[in-house]
Amino acid sequence: MCELLGMECNVPTDIGFSFSGLALRGGMRGPHADGWGLALYEGRSARTFLEPAPAANSALAAYIRGNPIKTLLAIAHVRRRTRGPVNLANTHPFVRELWGRHFTFAHNGTVRGIRKRLGPGRFRPIGTTDSEYAFCALMNRLERAFPKGYPEPSALARAVARAGGEIGQYGTFNFLLADGSQLFARCATRLCYIIRKAPFMKATLADDDIEVDFATVTTPRDRVAVIATAPLTRDEEWTIGRPGEMWVFRKGRLAETIPS
Repeated sequence: MCELLGMECNVPTDIGFSFSGLALRGGMRGPHADGWGLALYEGRSARTFLEPAPAANSALAAYIRGNPIKTLLAIAHVRRRTRGPVNLANTHPFVRELWGRHFTFAHNGTVRGIRKRLGPGRFRPIGTTDSEYAFCALMNRLERAFPKGYPEPSALARAVARAGGEIGQYGTFNFLLADGSQLFARCATRLCYIIRKAPFMKATLADDDIEVDFATVTTPRDRVAVIATAPLTRDEEWTIGRPGEMWVFRKGRLAETIPS
């Protein structure tokens, strides 16, 4: 299985601390050594870094950790291959354009037989993973559901939850999906989140002794939602997801929890 990381905020925030924890699981503290990726949003556009190699000893990943890029929305992934070879095309997160904005997707699990259920639509995979096929199937469903363009955010959230539930019938479908203004997080088996807000505290990575005092790098109005497959810190209280539900995060808040 792979591991997921998402961040959604009300002010531009550096994902470096959480990304450092995820990267350690990419071949050093965990077996997810078959590629890594990070997508950072700037408005409707996502800047994406991908590498079909272990994140733990990647010079590119180390550069990103050492040179903060602040963003309101980010998705990261470390891969442990189950379907498809280790190459760039099969490295998450995947990105597609819909309604003039980037949709970014990362998946944990295996969805069996998804190639036969891709359905009609313009979205087609570049690689060979079931994850990318599932992403394209989801995007085709969204485009058909809203032919007139980008819908009201809650309507889109309900459509994502519905499509996630349909595709999730065929396997394990934990995923993160972002559209530039909100982050969807579906729990099929394992997912958790934390919302950091004032009063800010210190936190230590679960897989290393790296510590940060968030009170020194934030303001009282900051809100940062972090979503991960498993808790990334050892001294914070994470909320554990229930299978079959999807969270929607907007401006650093948990805006909706929808059955999926």
